[in-house]
Order: sequence, then structure tokens, then C-alpha cells
Amino acid sequence: MGEAVIASQESGIVHLKETFYISHGSPTLSIDDALPARPFLKSFKETVFSQRPKSILIISGHWETSEPTVNFIQGPNDTIYDFYGFPDHMYKLKYPAPGAPELAEKVKELLEASGIKKVHMDIERGLDHGAWVPLMLMYPEADIPVCQLSVQTERDGTHHYNMGKALEPLKQEGVLIIGSGSATHNLGNRGTFGSVASWAWDFDNWLKESLLNGRYEDINHYEETAPSPKLAHPWPDHFFPLHVAMGAAGVDAKAELIHSSWSRNMSYASYKFVEKA
Repeated sequence: MGEAVIASQESGIVHLKETFYISHGSPTLSIDDALPARPFLKSFKETVFSQRPKSILIISGHWETSEPTVNFIQGPNDTIYDFYGFPDHMYKLKYPAPGAPELAEKVKELLEASGIKKVHMDIERGLDHGAWVPLMLMYPEADIPVCQLSVQTERDGTHHYNMGKALEPLKQEGVLIIGSGSATHNLGNRGTFGSVASWAWDFDNWLKESLLNGRYEDINHYEETAPSPKLAHPWPDHFFPLHVAMGAAGVDAKAELIHSSWSRNMSYASYKFVEKA
């Protein structure tokens, strides 16, 4: 199985040691081969993570709630088209991955045990494009159960980091935890093709250096420690999934940059976190 996992001979469950933060960028990632992040995600199983998870918990920047909420889906997940103005055939794409109701219950249990008073279940909501777009590239068969967890944009990075810490035991049950957002995400200042603004470049470099050097508290308090935080993330929805993935990796987890590319001022930087041996 290699260094990345520990196999349990009795249960047959693969105990995972990694969590991931994936920058999903534009919804056109679903169709545009010109985006370098697309072949990266399509090769994910071969080049980044070869183990098959029992289920997937994905935290998407496109689901904002005042209190943590998980989707509790018994059958296949619906595909949510939470975007507009794109080519018609994008609205015909489907990712009917099975729901993961048992995982949803476990997430609720772990978060409440950590001290979060209210954790909700949504029995109707499927997967938004922050979830299904990267997953359809990473796991195109859509045969792994998926549960989605919301972010709370009125809270802070530390709140989401602590959510991740509470969810760390899921890895021992074969659950792959993925945060899905964008390393920089300013839709009001997208810039021009072929160039990257200095504020975006500086923030992305700060993020890389902070993560690779284990300065996770700087990430939790990025509003005070990062260059141009309000330009890189006018709204924190696409950044907080990183905090959850970072927290779920465990204390002293090691970060690794697994992809880096740009589309104007939007960074597709993606990271792997591996728990301390």
C-alpha cells in the first residue's frame, strides 16, 4: 500500500493519511482542456492518490450556511448548476455519485462532540459545481459515495480549522477529505489573459511558503498575516475549505504543493496534507 496508507487486515478498510485542497476555479474546468488544472485532476488517481477511498467528504466554497450543514442523501446526488452564462452543454453534465448518509451522520456526530452546538442535515441538496466539477475529473465513474459539508463565511479560519480537527478520525475509516475552493478568488478583478496581478502573485507565494513551512496559524489568521488578503479573497468562501483540509490532516501535518497554474488572476494551486508519521 506504500507510505501513504495503513491497511487494516481485519476490516479491509484503508486508513488514509492524506487530505487535499483543490482549486477548482471556473466551472469551465469541466470542459476546457486548455486549463492546465484539468489534466492534473484527470490524472489524480494515477499521479497523486492511487488508493480508492470508501467515501468522500468534500467541503465546497459554493455552499454557505450560518451553521455547519451536511447533505444527507439516500440515493444518487443531484447535480447542481449553480452558475449562469456558460455553454449549454455544461448544463447537461451529470455527476450522480451515491449519497453517503452514514458519513453525514458521522460528520454531524464528530462536529457536535467537538463543541459545535448545531449541525444540520439537508435531505434534498445535491452537489454544487465546487464539488462535482473536480470530482468528475478525479473520479469520473461517479461510483464512490459523496457527502458535502458547508462553510460558514461569517466565522473565521480558526473555526474551519477546528472543524477539520474534529473530522480527522474519518480518515481512519477510509474517508477522503477534500476542500474545494480557489487559492485566489476575486471575480471582480479577474485581470487579463496571459498576466497575473502582483497582489495575486504575492498572496499565492505567501500561501505556498506558509503551508510548506508549517505556519498554519498564519493561515488561520490570514487577514492579518497575508499580503492583500481582501484582494485575493474579497469573500472567504473559497479559502475556508483549505482550513478544513488542513485541520483534518492532524497536528504537524506536512503540506505539499501538488499543482500550480493560473487563469488570469485566479490561482489553481492545490495542496496535499499528510499527517505526521
